Amino acid sequence: MPKKLTPVEAVPTLLQERLTLWGRCIRAQRLSQRITSPDLAQRMNISRATLQRLERGDPGASAANYLRAFFVLGLLDDLAPSPPETLWTEPGVRRVVHARRRAVDDDDF
Repeated sequence: MPKKLTPVEAVPTLLQERLTLWGRCIRAQRLSQRITSPDLAQRMNISRATLQRLERGDPGASAANYLRAFFVLGLLDDLAPSPPETLWTEPGVRRVVHARRRAVDDDDF
């Protein structure tokens, strides 16, 4: 069964903008380094169609493929730097606060 693709409408705007920017960077660096798309796809061990999706900023492409492209093009430290150590060593520093649901009354129906 083929993998379901994530529709662009289902992705928050900020994330889609970031993916589009990453795709532009991948394409620009590939061209500036004079690497053909078949060569880059082969180096990344992906199909040309997947590389084209990355260059378009497609949200259905895996994060691993974006990171692999950054690595192969020498962009990993610039576009996806390692997170600060405090994010994984200090538990409870950041917590998501969920809104409390109000009790449902019989009058609501």
